[in-house]
Amino acid sequence: MKLGFFTMPIHPLEKEWRQSLREDREAFILADELGFTEGYVGEHITDRAENITSCAMFIASLVDATKSIKLGTGTVNLPNAHPAAVAAQIAMLDHMLDGRFLFGISPGGLLSDAEIFGNLDADRNAMSLEAINQVLAIWSGDPPYNLKGKFWDISVARQFIPELGQGFVARPLQRPHPPIVVTAVAPFSKGVTEAAARGWDPISANFLMPQWVKSHWPKYKEGCERVGRRADPANWRVARSIFVADDEKTAKAYATDPNGPYRYYYSQLFTKLKMNGRIELFKTRRDQPDDEVTLDTVCDQLITYGTPDKVADELIKYAQTVGDFGTLLYAGKDWADRELGRRSMILMAEKVMPKVNAALGRR
Repeated sequence: MKLGFFTMPIHPLEKEWRQSLREDREAFILADELGFTEGYVGEHITDRAENITSCAMFIASLVDATKSIKLGTGTVNLPNAHPAAVAAQIAMLDHMLDGRFLFGISPGGLLSDAEIFGNLDADRNAMSLEAINQVLAIWSGDPPYNLKGKFWDISVARQFIPELGQGFVARPLQRPHPPIVVTAVAPFSKGVTEAAARGWDPISANFLMPQWVKSHWPKYKEGCERVGRRADPANWRVARSIFVADDEKTAKAYATDPNGPYRYYYSQLFTKLKMNGRIELFKTRRDQPDDEVTLDTVCDQLITYGTPDKVADELIKYAQTVGDFGTLLYAGKDWADRELGRRSMILMAEKVMPKVNAALGRR
């Protein structure tokens, strides 16, 4: 099992933006040094807590600061940008990274972002589908393009001057395009099936209960079988909120502190999802009453913490519960304590993963 990194960082509102951005970059640089194989970063435009406003710009800042880790958008929220802009910017980023790039896409989940971009009441799933189809058409086609859609029309027919190079949208370094991944945030996600049928791969979100994470593999397999593609568990990524410390007392105090970064992370998500009528993501069964779902039960189920041995044992049980998957994505949190945040990642890479892989019979 490989070790990766995924962060949609949720920072305290009072924390200075420069500091949180600097620490988020440090986390990716550390992940690269520790041998994490890939790292993803989210983006939100209208949130002071989730305050990375462009995942592509953030990744660009890491081009020369990292050496081997593959960097991914987690995700580009497709309804909020013009497909031509996405195609051009992602292509440039792939070249800047010499192909160390993974293209994560989604409709976006922050409703205030949808409102500010004018698509709050639109079918954002349909917008996302049209957008990615147009991005791929641009990369595989030639100008003047002439793409007609419900949401966007794309053409340079009137200003196409091939002898000057005018009218061409850049193509990525990886051909036909960078690997495409989608984040699955719903139980029994139909999106996973459709993505698999197109050759794309899933990331199961770190705010889903284990039984809902487990539901993603059959849906992935279904999509692969539809097109005669081998369903390889190595292509399935699963994110998990993890904190590792040298002693149990420190681990418990940091991971369960009512004002700490882990509880704060889930408090933000719990409140937002409940307000948006999506509390079912935190349920342990589909008929569970809403009032049974509390922040305490969410944190108890979704945060793995402890010493390296304890965390390894729990992750082994988790992997046996949800099924075989290829990459465990360590979910990044705010560094309320910088040294403890760094130490957790170090212990995860150097102590926890070797024990997990030994137990699962992996290299």
